[in-house]
Amino acid sequence: MGKKLKILACPSNHGGCAYYRILLPLQKLEEHFGEEVEVRWDDNPLGWVASNDGAQGSKTPDNFNYENLEWADVVFTQNIHNFGGEYTIEILRKAHEFGAFTHFDTDDLLTDLYEGHRLFDVYTDQQLGKITEYIYNNVDLVSVTQRKFAERIAPYVKCALVVIKNTIDYNLPCWNAPKRPAPKKVTRFGWVGGIHHDVDVQHFAGIPFLVNQKVGKERVHWGFYGKPPQPPGERDWQWDVWEGYERVLSRGFKGHKNYTVYPAMPPSDYGQMYTNIDVNLAILDHNNFNDSKSEIKAIEGARYGVPLVATNTGCYDELIVNGKSGFLIDNTNPKQEWMRVLSRCAKDPKLVAEMGKNLKLLCDDLYDINKVVGGRLDLYKELMGMKSSALSQAKIKSQKTGRDKNIIPI
Repeated sequence: MGKKLKILACPSNHGGCAYYRILLPLQKLEEHFGEEVEVRWDDNPLGWVASNDGAQGSKTPDNFNYENLEWADVVFTQNIHNFGGEYTIEILRKAHEFGAFTHFDTDDLLTDLYEGHRLFDVYTDQQLGKITEYIYNNVDLVSVTQRKFAERIAPYVKCALVVIKNTIDYNLPCWNAPKRPAPKKVTRFGWVGGIHHDVDVQHFAGIPFLVNQKVGKERVHWGFYGKPPQPPGERDWQWDVWEGYERVLSRGFKGHKNYTVYPAMPPSDYGQMYTNIDVNLAILDHNNFNDSKSEIKAIEGARYGVPLVATNTGCYDELIVNGKSGFLIDNTNPKQEWMRVLSRCAKDPKLVAEMGKNLKLLCDDLYDINKVVGGRLDLYKELMGMKSSALSQAKIKSQKTGRDKNIIPI
């Protein structure tokens, strides 16, 4: 056996984005190609510590041992680190100093964050857009989630730029649970959201109420998924954000409230949410930031045969064909279109089931990480001028979709 490729993973956090973009992919890469790959994990390879005044961090302590950075052939960072932009730059600078190949992945268009986004002021004050541009110019590989995103940042990138599609581990129990049966003649609409959708949910204000009126509220149920746990003591801003969501999403409801708010789940359990949904909803404002988002919502629901109804933005049009695998809502008259499409879904469960079946067929091979993860090893070795073993080459070749569909050079 030849020398293993040593990859140091430096996740920015342990939330959903980091899970899909760095934690899961490298876990599966080592699982499937352990004879050629070794992965180490280090959330803080520079040894920074939080300062007493609550600032993000301080400099590396004297005599700090950079063992992991010195060990690595590849240093993989994802998004701007919790310690901030300066910290992220320093990881990559130090990695180059030790001779490592550097890989920066991001799933957010930080160079064009829209003004209404909850983090806009923070990103502006810390100049994270400019810092991201600098990183694009000073690494060996940049990866993003979809083609329009890649095309928007291409002018800033001076290295290899690829699209690496999000994928799911279909071997996990949460993606293989039995679907929960819906009450008779009830269609369950589900919206799954995090804490940064204040502007997005405004586009759905009053729509559930209007659909209730059109088809009868006994025919539909609304599920809003992702509310964070209530913190002990003082309420925090995340709880307040979700209470704001509820006020918007339930606008007009009186008497019998045919909706349920569900708690957030860890990323490795996300699949459980879709066992209780018949139609998946993705509501987004029209802007470049959202237009650079991935198709992850479609992929997640597809595993359980749940079609997607979504704002026509991002790359949903790669999977969603109106009336075949879901519906896309254009920006011409969106409120009326949302109401029309959702009412149709509520009245036609056979159409919903057929669209879900079609979407599942589209996604099962292309987005199963166990069938495509070998493309990552292939990509690293190609860019680093290394050769894969005959065993790895055979494994990569045997994967049904492989690198050519899941990893797209720009």
